[in-house]
Amino acid sequence: MKKIALLAFIGLTFGFTSSNAQSLYFPPLSSAANWDTISPASLGWCLNQVDSLYDYLQEQDTKGFIVLKNGKIVLEKYFGTFTTDSLWYWASAGKTITSFLVGKAQEENYLSISDTTSTYLGPGWTNCTTTQENNIKISNQLNMTSGLDDGVPDNHCTIDTCLNYLAAPGSRWAYHNAPYTLLENVLTTATGISINSYTQTRLKNKTGMTGAWAYVDYDNVFFSKVRSMARFGLLIQNNCIWDGDTLLFDSAYINEMTNTSQNMNLSYGYLWWLNGKSSYMVPTSQLVFPGSYAPAAPNDMIAGLGKNGQILSVSKSLGLVVIRMGNQASGGEVPTQLCNSIWEKLNAVMCNGTSSNQTASGTQAISIFPNPATTEISISVPTDELFQIEIINTIGQTMMTCENKSRIDISNLRSGLYLISIKQGPYSYCQKIVKE
Repeated sequence: MKKIALLAFIGLTFGFTSSNAQSLYFPPLSSAANWDTISPASLGWCLNQVDSLYDYLQEQDTKGFIVLKNGKIVLEKYFGTFTTDSLWYWASAGKTITSFLVGKAQEENYLSISDTTSTYLGPGWTNCTTTQENNIKISNQLNMTSGLDDGVPDNHCTIDTCLNYLAAPGSRWAYHNAPYTLLENVLTTATGISINSYTQTRLKNKTGMTGAWAYVDYDNVFFSKVRSMARFGLLIQNNCIWDGDTLLFDSAYINEMTNTSQNMNLSYGYLWWLNGKSSYMVPTSQLVFPGSYAPAAPNDMIAGLGKNGQILSVSKSLGLVVIRMGNQASGGEVPTQLCNSIWEKLNAVMCNGTSSNQTASGTQAISIFPNPATTEISISVPTDELFQIEIINTIGQTMMTCENKSRIDISNLRSGLYLISIKQGPYSYCQKIVKE
């Protein structure tokens, strides 16, 4: 009862009402300029924290940023010469559109995700044996379990000689772009419709989105305005229903798309990243990290995450859609750290001083900075209790251990991704850092 009362108090104080508790607003299809807004002040948000959020976004070379509350724009900011009419790429955040389109194609009986990929791409689309190739299904392309070797020199390469057998489909999770990209060929073969035309008729016409797919080397990338990404986020927030118009009726597929799709990376659905799980994996690594990839975000948050910090983040419980487009040189293929940092700043704007990465005792969260780092990291622990530190690389090897150090020299570590594990009494905390 105490927990329920506390949640009710938080909801009333900070405006964190569920999006299901009140009707969502949908901007008109006919005019991109007309979009209702709601002021942060009316939600009881801390206006003195907004500049800090915008300063952080500018430091990270952000181009455009939007926060929707129950469909209405509560924050919108563009940086430099970027405007509401500027186009930008979604990178891998666009995988979420593909996931929607595959579900739609299945609903329209063009394909089934249990079909073998060879049904649509023909024999010899990989460098595998016929038996190995015929075991790969569309579902494996959706959840990154094709079993093809992602350690090739260019895992974006879709040529057959780049697609080599490594493990049985479904037995290994690996963030491999090429099998994903080939979903476009699956869709176009199955439907007989080009990817841009299928996106136009099944998604864009229904939501007022603009934008188009275009090839960048091997990758087929979606380009659009920032508000178009926000429209797609709003659609997903409302279970693929746009202002009463159901775009995808298959609730079972929607549920599968936005929940754990295999038992290796619990934080991955069908091309969507899922928060609030007990562990997660990252590209180029087979290491399983404990905890959520974005501990500052709500547990129900799902996201499309793309190279250089393209972020589409949706939380139904808070009624929020958060969009970030721009550059980030150190963001990597999947900007989980940037996503978490934006939510940390947004929590402050929403006057939510409680971070989900606090220790169970309710003390202030441990912090590790800077991140990325070059020669040294600093660790801030809020109590005087003894604590142990362990630095682990992406293949699970312990690279360094120490106790009670507030500054750690990492100059001898190779550049790359590491996990910092801190244990203090019965509590533990983990965070990724990038060594430049």
